Amino acid sequence: MAAAIEIESVTKIFKLYREKAHSAKERVIRAGRNPYTPFYALSDINLEVREGETLAMLGHNGSGKSTLLKCVAGTLRPTTGRIKTRGRLAALLELGAGFHPDLTGRENVFLNGSILGFSKQQVERIFDDVVEFSELSEFIDMQVKHYSSGMYARLGFAVAINVEPDVLLVDEVLSVGDEAFQRKCLDRVRSFQREGRTILLVSHATDTVRQIAHKAAVFDHGHLLEVGDVGDAIRTFRESLNRAHEIHGEAAPPQTAVDPVTGELPVVVAPVELVADPAAEVAITSVDIEYPNPAYDTLAPGRPLGIRVGYHATGMITDVVFAIEIFDDDGKRLLGTTTDVLDQPIHAVSGDGQVVFRFEQIPLLDGTFHLTFTIHTRDGGTIYHQRDYLDSFQVTNRSRTRGLVLFPIKVEHLYHF
Repeated sequence: MAAAIEIESVTKIFKLYREKAHSAKERVIRAGRNPYTPFYALSDINLEVREGETLAMLGHNGSGKSTLLKCVAGTLRPTTGRIKTRGRLAALLELGAGFHPDLTGRENVFLNGSILGFSKQQVERIFDDVVEFSELSEFIDMQVKHYSSGMYARLGFAVAINVEPDVLLVDEVLSVGDEAFQRKCLDRVRSFQREGRTILLVSHATDTVRQIAHKAAVFDHGHLLEVGDVGDAIRTFRESLNRAHEIHGEAAPPQTAVDPVTGELPVVVAPVELVADPAAEVAITSVDIEYPNPAYDTLAPGRPLGIRVGYHATGMITDVVFAIEIFDDDGKRLLGTTTDVLDQPIHAVSGDGQVVFRFEQIPLLDGTFHLTFTIHTRDGGTIYHQRDYLDSFQVTNRSRTRGLVLFPIKVEHLYHF
């Protein structure tokens, strides 16, 4: 089978200037005289994606995977090397990619279509399908700057899949939106796979990668560590994260959307970075416990549980983490984790939304267990909102097993007469 994407010896270097020029005049005056440090976002990358193949790219923030995706999409140009793609390509590189915030959803559908090479008549033919998939018929004539992050994702994904691309590039958006929309996106991705389309995606959600990817590539500080089996790649990815924590005490800093050469936001035809509102606040508005049987407010040991956290943000916030803790009646913490630790980051919040923590099974035997939720920045320096001990869930043990934790046990009886 032929290659749909060929990446040959690709290197991408940014120039990190020590002094920022505040105007075009200053940049001209300082041309060639402002010292800089070369930053290798990508170093000699060789990668091939065959037709009909789904390849996932894994790596910590700043590893180069999103930069490579933008090079494949054509919104960034490699410093050296060559990239070849075959067939119609649609890229959904970030929330609101190709959207103009002052235009309505309807107008942005036509704008996106024209960027992807569609005529007005061709966009009109797919317009109803785009709106139906996005489920935004009530908001399609609203300016998209008033959309939530989930609404951005719905409309962007709906446009990308309805132009019927041969190659689909996706950066993280499969993890945005509510659970029903995520399932809908995954179903459409699987439909694309059955039709033999090629997909190149970036994701931190290893569960999603296991579900849909045929192969995975692991990146670390601009280098390609491994390409191959998904399970092996995820193991390498986790090892690279552990090394980063051991060496630096924290993960590598996230890549910035600012052009390191000019110090300004890049002017490109397609992706548009969401602009954070520095004065925006976000607070928890509700917490709902979803038991397997809605008729009972209790849980049998080993059964699944959903915890739905509603929030309201007064503006766009792009540096945000949701944390959950579980305590027993004695105040002992049984679990403490965050959306970032779980490799399922929340990329932006705006307006009303929900974050759902889903447990495949609760390994507790009996008792009432109390919950604490916190919304904070990634470095923990700012706490937007904290909700302590206002919510709990109940586990009822109807067996004769005693204790706190459920340990799955199988018994074998080996005997000789």
